[in-house]
Amino acid sequence: MEYIYAALLLHNAEKDITEEAVTAVLTAAGVDVNESRAKALVAALEDVDIAEAMATAAVAAAPAAAPVAAAAPAEEEAPAEEEKAEEEESGMAGLGALFG
Repeated sequence: MEYIYAALLLHNAEKDITEEAVTAVLTAAGVDVNESRAKALVAALEDVDIAEAMATAAVAAAPAAAPVAAAAPAEEEAPAEEEKAEEEESGMAGLGALFG
């Protein structure tokens, strides 16, 4: 992840994302740099518009961040003792089929 963070930092600073720049950022952060990973990252990002990719990702993530509907009253949240016992029994019946 730190390699991607380095690329995002360089993008945010409006610098070119090169192997040397990624290596410099990671070295400054105290990370032992794997040259092949830095090279692979730069190659993978060569034709990517990072600003567009971030905007697309933000739009896709927005529905997941939407507020959840109000929770049901506490009485309805916990199933009755009877229902719990039935669920456990039905689960055990399925396991028995594995060995039968």
